[in-house]
Amino acid sequence: MRFGIIVFPGSNCELDCQWVVERVLGQQADLIWHKEKDLKDYDCLILPGGFAHGDYLRTGAIARFSPVMKAVERHAEDGGLILGICNGFQVLCEAGLLPGALLRNTSLAFICRHVHVRVENTATPFTTACRPGQVLRVPINHNEGRYYVDPETLRQLNEKGQVILRYATTGGEITDGANPNGSLDNIAGVCNEGRNVLGLMPHPERAAEALLGSTSGLLLFESIVRSGRTASPMSR
Repeated sequence: MRFGIIVFPGSNCELDCQWVVERVLGQQADLIWHKEKDLKDYDCLILPGGFAHGDYLRTGAIARFSPVMKAVERHAEDGGLILGICNGFQVLCEAGLLPGALLRNTSLAFICRHVHVRVENTATPFTTACRPGQVLRVPINHNEGRYYVDPETLRQLNEKGQVILRYATTGGEITDGANPNGSLDNIAGVCNEGRNVLGLMPHPERAAEALLGSTSGLLLFESIVRSGRTASPMSR
């Protein structure tokens, strides 16, 4: 399977993602500069974490206009898989590929620590290796991670099974205390209606080896490898 990892000026998690894809899973992963306009050879695109274009104006606002984003949009329209992690999630929301927005943490402070998230939907290419309700231990690293949508969009997200991850306790309970940033409805990750685009604030690539203290994040990457080929434009 071939992965393409989009690199914007200010991205800083692309090598972490490449390591997991290539060294842990044994798949191909190419770094793609943000000025590239042709992504037709890739099964899955990853928009990694970092501070794209310095996060000026607001997170993801400038990256949304990078030349590569037109190709990212076409990839999504063709059914290709896209994973947006942290800053990548913010870029996908700015680009309209995912609903909602990421706002300042309610604490108004940068948060960097491990959290627990509950898997809400395993019927996606990103979660097939997970169990329904499974609790994953993954790190977060952000200042603007508070997910927000209007009430009607929230209703639709829940009705259509687009909420994929929620912040939870170690036992899987959805509580205010388990919510690190004030995200609406404890939402940590959502997908589009087609379920081929996923955005999440936690960093699964930093929880993919036992040496890092958790292998929970590896389940998302393993899910992509399992199911990605049948959902990608290359297999059509």
